[in-house]
Amino acid sequence: MTGLQKAKAVSTSWVRAAGFGLMFRPATDADLPFLSRLYASIRAEELAVTFWTDAQKAAFLDMQFRAQHAHYHEHYPEADWLVIVQAAQDIGRLYIERWPSQHRIIDVAFLPAHRGKGFGAALLGDLIDEASTVGKPVSIHVEKNNPARRLYLRLGFAVVEDKGIYDLMERPPS
Repeated sequence: MTGLQKAKAVSTSWVRAAGFGLMFRPATDADLPFLSRLYASIRAEELAVTFWTDAQKAAFLDMQFRAQHAHYHEHYPEADWLVIVQAAQDIGRLYIERWPSQHRIIDVAFLPAHRGKGFGAALLGDLIDEASTVGKPVSIHVEKNNPARRLYLRLGFAVVEDKGIYDLMERPPS
């Protein structure tokens, strides 16, 4: 079953996300420019302290995005690759793979103008509810310095494994 077929087969109730007007659609190759721009926005603060030119930063970010994209698709072949949409505008991404033992959030990100508005908490709450209905935990790798850690902790995630610059965090089913 492909990720798209699974997306149709899994009945995620996006109640909280829908309350914010969030919708989800499968990502396609046509979304790569948006996804690359989103990725660059995530890394902007980190690269602001370098002495690189804008062209060097752009080349680095493009290389890193392509590497991440290839890695994700290689290691999570059955994932759902979703673009988050609000008011007909692409505002983020949600990558998730549903394993027999758990639901793994591969990545969730929003463009800067859409961060800190409760969207992440809403969609994570929906994913937690979905996993809980089938008795599974939800997990995600989170960088130790990622401000979103506070949200994960508030939602009941806990560190279950130290992976160096990342922690594997898990939220048990309700």
